Amino acid sequence: MQIESTASMIGDREILVDEVQASRRSLRLAVVTETYPPEVNGVALTIYRFVEGLRLRGHDVQLIRPRQTRHDDGASHEVIMRGLPIPRYPHLKMGLPSKNALVKLWSVHRPDVVHIVTEGPLGWSALQAATKLKLPVTSDFRTNFHAYSGHYGIGWLKKPILAYLRKFHNRTACTMVPTEALRGQLQEIGFRNVRVVARGVDTRLFSPARRSEELRQQWGASPNTPVIVYVGRLASEKNIMLLAEAFEAMRRRVPEARLVLVGDGPQRRDLEARLPFAIFAGMQRNEALAEHYASGDIFLFPSVTETFGNVTPEAMASGLVTVAYDYAAASQLIVNDASGYLVPFGDGRAFVATAERLIDAWRRDVEGTRAIGAAARAVAQTLDWEELVANLESVFLSAQQAHPAFSTSASAVNPRPHWIG
Repeated sequence: MQIESTASMIGDREILVDEVQASRRSLRLAVVTETYPPEVNGVALTIYRFVEGLRLRGHDVQLIRPRQTRHDDGASHEVIMRGLPIPRYPHLKMGLPSKNALVKLWSVHRPDVVHIVTEGPLGWSALQAATKLKLPVTSDFRTNFHAYSGHYGIGWLKKPILAYLRKFHNRTACTMVPTEALRGQLQEIGFRNVRVVARGVDTRLFSPARRSEELRQQWGASPNTPVIVYVGRLASEKNIMLLAEAFEAMRRRVPEARLVLVGDGPQRRDLEARLPFAIFAGMQRNEALAEHYASGDIFLFPSVTETFGNVTPEAMASGLVTVAYDYAAASQLIVNDASGYLVPFGDGRAFVATAERLIDAWRRDVEGTRAIGAAARAVAQTLDWEELVANLESVFLSAQQAHPAFSTSASAVNPRPHWIG
């Protein structure tokens, strides 16, 4: 590992300071994922944050993912595998079985820990290869695939999918989840070694400072027009038609209200037919996405299939007043009636009624309602990525040290000194 130093003076002396505690080790990590930027979804963006954070902390991270475009050759630290488009989401790729290729790769460049983000064919191949080579393996539980099955007419597959997921994750040293509630749910159905690793939000990117009156004018909104925003897939598993019902109820009370939908998906045409007055902004990224959040006022999120829901802290960081079901990120971050509004899980009538009460409150007291968004922003500012990456690092170190093949000589302490004043 390269040692970087900077020099400065205290009087006439230069002081060499060891930044790294004796217990800190530099790890060779293989991260296997079937989604990664430029794909736009919560899993891809969170994994990017963690990977870059681990690299900044001095770890050697090898990223293994499917090819995303025809001309995608990957960066020097990436290993690009074959992939196929996912049905209904052709912009996303599913990795193909690659056990033999991974065995060859890791026999030559042996990682200290293999971390598997997704449980598709590539993830399963990685699990088999790591097991064959006796490598420590950790995993993420990031998508409720078994919950999705009921939204696509294959509810009868829920039990087999759940059985597969349980078998997959129980073969790893630990399974990481974003909330205590999800850990409890998985443990109740037989998942072992489940550990909470929270998620953060970039409050410099997602900020009320990015509010654009010019963009609001394009939407037909004046400074005091309530703009309702949704960010996410326009798909059945996001309970998107409940969003339409809630906004229709809000619009009956405040006819000038605007609805902006950011994202795309298989139900877009149905929504365009039902909500011809809505603004369909399509996929947005980075600063443009942050501007769309911050230029709204209210965030409606009716999904019932989240493991976390990154859009909730992003909306809160942007100063929006959020209405969401009382689970996942919303349950963890929102104080009801203080930094947003929580609805009993799965109660569609209550969701619509809460949206109606919120738009009534907006009509009576715009500034008072905006104060709730300001409180949400304050909560989001506590979600520090650096601390969360350090927590993830500790999980990997524990997995390595608990593995039978671990020896201190194989992973000697690698301090990174630099000169400070």
